[in-house]
Amino acid sequence: QVQLVESGGGLVQAGGSLRLSCAASGLPFSTSNMAWFRQGPGKERDFVALIRWIGPSTYYSDSVKGRFTISRDNAKSTLYLQMNSLKPDDTAFYSCATYRGSDIIRTPSGMEYWGKGTLVTVSI
Repeated sequence: QVQLVESGGGLVQAGGSLRLSCAASGLPFSTSNMAWFRQGPGKERDFVALIRWIGPSTYYSDSVKGRFTISRDNAKSTLYLQMNSLKPDDTAFYSCATYRGSDIIRTPSGMEYWGKGTLVTVSI
């Protein structure tokens, strides 16, 4: 049974930093593609970042490029998202997700498993 458990969310002031973690189990983590998505109040779920098992290569949405860094620790089966220079617009529920294969997928419909998410709130 695949389980993805996020942690690290919370309340932070604009300009601050947070690091999210996603602990994975029940899957071959080292050969799994891992992604972060977020859903803000009244908004659709949006792609944030992807790290493929090949490379590993990374991809970011334009809105977070240069501020967020996705990384993985295969020995710990854990995915990370380092978020710097946070803005109020980054306020959202952040979820990690995974899919198998070698394609580059950045859509929610392409993910196979999801975590329950963690809330990030950025205050002015």
